Amino acid sequence: HVQLVESGGGSVQAGDSLRLSCAASGTASRYISGWFRQAPGLEREFVAAISWGGSSTSYGDSVKGRFTISRDNAKNMVYLQMNSLKPEDTAVYYCAGDGKSLSGRAGDFGSWGQGTQVTVSS
Repeated sequence: HVQLVESGGGSVQAGDSLRLSCAASGTASRYISGWFRQAPGLEREFVAAISWGGSSTSYGDSVKGRFTISRDNAKNMVYLQMNSLKPEDTAVYYCAGDGKSLSGRAGDFGSWGQGTQVTVSS
């Protein structure tokens, strides 16, 4: 499995932007990468996924048009650009690797980071 470390979380105001980063190390594999989030008391929610080559992406309905996932395979990095943040975006954001599908199912991913907190205040 690949090891994943997220960074870039923080506390912002509604309407602000943040960019999350995910550094991958370990066994290189041409798999799908993704981002999920989990707010207190709620289930883990799919945010975005990207194919190995970067040409295909998918997004959760709640973030479409506001968030953008990208990757730089030369640097073993995956990014999540988050714009127009809302208080309901507050959650721990997890990077996921070794993915087999862009469908957004958490069970399709074999590797997970520890998460980074994003807090959006109104």
